[in-house]
Amino acid sequence: MRYISIDILRAVAIVLMVLVHFMENLGGADWAPAGVGAPLFTFLAGVSYRLWLDSQEEKQRPAHEITATSVRRGLFLFALGFAFNVLVWLPEDAFNWDVLTLIGTALLLLCAIRDMPLLVPVSGVLVALACGPVLRALADYDSYWTEGYFDPDWTWGQLTLGYLATGYFPLFPWVAYPLAGFVTASLFFVPGARAPTGRAMVLGGALVALAVALVIVHPYLPEAVRANVLKGWTMFPPSIEYTLGTLGFALFALAALHRWLDPKGGRFAETRFVRVAGLFSKYSLSMYLFHHIVHLWPVWVYGAFAGDTTTQYWRSALPVWATIPLAAVCLATGYALFAWIDRTKRASVETLMRRVCG
Repeated sequence: MRYISIDILRAVAIVLMVLVHFMENLGGADWAPAGVGAPLFTFLAGVSYRLWLDSQEEKQRPAHEITATSVRRGLFLFALGFAFNVLVWLPEDAFNWDVLTLIGTALLLLCAIRDMPLLVPVSGVLVALACGPVLRALADYDSYWTEGYFDPDWTWGQLTLGYLATGYFPLFPWVAYPLAGFVTASLFFVPGARAPTGRAMVLGGALVALAVALVIVHPYLPEAVRANVLKGWTMFPPSIEYTLGTLGFALFALAALHRWLDPKGGRFAETRFVRVAGLFSKYSLSMYLFHHIVHLWPVWVYGAFAGDTTTQYWRSALPVWATIPLAAVCLATGYALFAWIDRTKRASVETLMRRVCG
């Protein structure tokens, strides 16, 4: 069963990521909403896995088959993350630990704990949020980002630290988002039960309010606190304020949309807006890969032929104002492409994953 709330939020995540990546990677802009898309995307990965589990259990699929498919899908996304880094970014970025390697790991973890009490993933969320700042401090996070991007040596120690704490999307604290999504879906999408959306909205709103309050008081805190504990609103590294605020937003948004839109799904299902959102949601993985290819490959090719280095025009290829209409063109092109794929039943990355993994 598809839920309008999930389709809308996943479409919002994709649109934000496309817009932000065009503005940042082509124009060098640092835009505040840049940090919202990835948390939504990873949070909804946990939601979707819970719903997929429910559908498999309704079909009375054996537990060992569910485990096998889950493991294969997790490994597929993990491997796809490496291929993405090498082929879409550059070979030297193979161990950047992108969002795909994070989601692949999260699926493996969720598979392992899927039948455990909800206290287990809830505890995992708290541990991930608490351990992130501690591990970054122990690993000396800033030493890996001296040029404004993650640049480790290819040693087992540094690569392991990148995966756990210092990469772009390290396990700590980012695994908190899919774990939280899994818990939320376990409470919201129970047949015959009333979803606790009101309490979830209160909790989500409280987390956002707390994050905003911490950002406001940040300039007045002691230097030691600002340097080591509360760093303000930053995605790299994912500060306490950032993780609390974005997690709260994801929880509040899903609770609100599930409460107000999903019960009226039939009334809105055929509206243009919902159809567009549903298509972007259905092909979100493909769109994630597609938009990176169409805006990064031209930069690398032009840099290789016209510049001193392949990456010379990264973050400086265009003025920021020009990147916004290009992002809109990318979204429109992607919609047309995936509408054609959907209509003609052509293969996509999603169908490839289903065929390979089950």
